[in-house]
Amino acid sequence: MSTKPSTIRDVETAETRIYEGGQWRDAQGARTFQVFDPATEMPLASVADATPDDALAALNSAVAAQRDWARTAPRVRSEILRRAFDAVTARTEEFAALITLEMGKPLAEARAEVAYSAEFLRWFGEEAVRSTGRFGTAPDGRTRLLVGKFPVGPTLLITPWNFPLAMAARKIAPAIAAGCTMVLKPAALTPLTSLLLTRVLADAGLPPGVLNVIPTSSAAQTVSAIITDPRLRKVSFTGSTEVGRRLLGQSATHVLRTSMELGGNAPFLVFDDADIDAAVDGAIVAKLRNMGQACTAANRFLVHESVVEEFTDKLTDRMAALVVGPGIDPDTHIGPLIDEVSRRKVHDLVLDAVEHGAVVRTGGAPLPSPGHFYPPTVLADVDPGSCLLREEIFGPVAPIIRFETEPEAIAMANSTEYGLAAYAYTRDTARGLRLMEQLETGMLGLNVGVVSNPAAPFGGVKQSGLGREGGLEGIEEYLETRYTAVGDPYA
Repeated sequence: MSTKPSTIRDVETAETRIYEGGQWRDAQGARTFQVFDPATEMPLASVADATPDDALAALNSAVAAQRDWARTAPRVRSEILRRAFDAVTARTEEFAALITLEMGKPLAEARAEVAYSAEFLRWFGEEAVRSTGRFGTAPDGRTRLLVGKFPVGPTLLITPWNFPLAMAARKIAPAIAAGCTMVLKPAALTPLTSLLLTRVLADAGLPPGVLNVIPTSSAAQTVSAIITDPRLRKVSFTGSTEVGRRLLGQSATHVLRTSMELGGNAPFLVFDDADIDAAVDGAIVAKLRNMGQACTAANRFLVHESVVEEFTDKLTDRMAALVVGPGIDPDTHIGPLIDEVSRRKVHDLVLDAVEHGAVVRTGGAPLPSPGHFYPPTVLADVDPGSCLLREEIFGPVAPIIRFETEPEAIAMANSTEYGLAAYAYTRDTARGLRLMEQLETGMLGLNVGVVSNPAAPFGGVKQSGLGREGGLEGIEEYLETRYTAVGDPYA
């Protein structure tokens, strides 16, 4: 496979500075950090490395802009988002190239992420003008009940590296629609895409101070400077459960509103009556989207004993045929993992499963450097005690275990502290309804391998998080309810 450095001009002209108060500027002390191409391990750009003082300056700008932004007409906010949707769509190839270069996913997947991300801008542009309260008469008739929805206030948005455009758009769009100002801290591994989106939003007419962006290599210190400030009113975070717990603890000091989209351990159930070819198609998407580096990725394949051999054979054939290489190559199906630490973790989980008796059907070993490549891997006869059944794999590895009965499958699926997504293949409608009620998950893909949709509420239960992004519920995360009792007008 080719590993020559990429020379996409979009990286050469990419924005790399802090955006604060409507101005692009360097970090204090002119500090920078480097962003690397995971396919070549070559540096792509030097990005401004925000300090805690930079973070406080960004919060100052957000606080200063909050009052006027909250009073901005919903239609104005809506039109800004609509113009941003048009601009992102028109610049699909530029965004896709940048996503692929700094994150690694194949160009086809990067284009799909752009389309998915743009839909959040359009969806919440439409929701901005539909956020209403209610008016009614108290049961005793003595007062009138006036209930309104108001922006929560300045918000800290923390996004992960795996979907650098989608995660930013999924948080920024509802905040804009609701009338909240923001400080965005993108992941240090993939800040360039978020900075390009920031440029698009500024060009679309977003006023200075509404969105402020602070890329940084010292996330803990920089975030702490903001989250301990009493002027901040909300935190929205996507990332690991471990970090989410720490942020929840810090948020408790000032009783901040929180949205937490955390880790997952998604089961993929295949029952004896399933369409096996359709299940394999769904498994490919659910497992290998973003090289398995997705919180919704299928993590455990629970397959009925009567079809486990057929499913395993067909999934192995499909995964073994996929082309691994740099995402910028149009022939690539599977790009690199984000960094060497991630690749090492994936391989350690595979080795542990093999030590417990798992059989490697395809893949199972890192590919030569440069680049953080790991091949699509199928593990059969996985022992229930294997670590990769408890931990989030975040790589292109499909461990398969068999079950005998529906109750056993449900118990196995629920035997985790996580509950973000699950998938199930069955032709039995009644069984599908039972699964909907009994699986402990925030989202269920029933005979489909993709659950994410801007029009649907995205989020989990148990230790997979709090709150929802997208859907009718998404804007509510950025609004607070206020009630006014009005005296009887006829008294």
